[in-house]
Amino acid sequence: MSENHEHRSTEQAERGEQVESAQARRLWHLLEPLHAVVYYAPEVFEEAGALGYSTEDRWGSYFPFRAAPLGPVSAEAVASAFYSFQPGMVRRYVEDAWKVATPEAVLAARRRGIDRLYRKLFGDLVDSPELAEAAALARRAAEAAVTAGRPLAAANAALEWPSEPHLQLWKAATVLREHRGDGHLAALLLAGLDPTEALVSFAAIGAASVERFESRGWTREEWAAASERLTARGLLEADGTATEAGRDLRRRVEEDTDRLALGPWQALGPEFTERLAALLGDYWVAVLGSGLLPSESTLGIGRV
Repeated sequence: MSENHEHRSTEQAERGEQVESAQARRLWHLLEPLHAVVYYAPEVFEEAGALGYSTEDRWGSYFPFRAAPLGPVSAEAVASAFYSFQPGMVRRYVEDAWKVATPEAVLAARRRGIDRLYRKLFGDLVDSPELAEAAALARRAAEAAVTAGRPLAAANAALEWPSEPHLQLWKAATVLREHRGDGHLAALLLAGLDPTEALVSFAAIGAASVERFESRGWTREEWAAASERLTARGLLEADGTATEAGRDLRRRVEEDTDRLALGPWQALGPEFTERLAALLGDYWVAVLGSGLLPSESTLGIGRV
């Protein structure tokens, strides 16, 4: 094989991987709102309140509802798995969470809340063949996800699959987003970004405002200390914006995250992945159109 032919083959392989990575990111953008709406919906807050959790803000239900698949774990374990939240904030919401209700009770309430919410948002589409097809394809992708080293994905994947298609769709979206999220933490660790630095560096490229990231509980002093560390590494300017090196590092983090998220979509295959993307449109629009999700996200969706 000639050197030119080898070069062309390498370029074609790289272009193929880029297409797959773009596909994985596109599916994340479509599925993330279908999962995340659970943390903002009045129906879910009602279920949380009925268990005895505070509903004064969304965190009172967010932490137990997201952590419940892990079992009655400690606040330290939740802080490790969630990564970017200030440990004291996690402790405040998790330390007594399993005294209020068992993880099994929380999971049942979570399912009831999503059932009520999806029926409200999707209406007659809940019983449509299109939703059933989307749920089946999303489930195939989720079941293909390798969860070794991905605790949140593994914990959600181990839960029993519900029989109703709309609840299958939510579980699949949850497994896939946690699979991607667990991989994202690996990418952050590889980049040498600790939990606070991960947020500071993300804000520095304009993924979301600093005020939005303050919801993760870090103090001004902790934020400033992380900024100083990143500045010393040449990743941050004095005004808090990213240097070129900082932007390059965040770009590599996103590329690594996309690459680590490819497995389920490669298993599903490009044709079925595209079919799923087409099917998800109506449900994605319904969730976004509900006004339940914030216009600015710490995930940077729509900004990066």
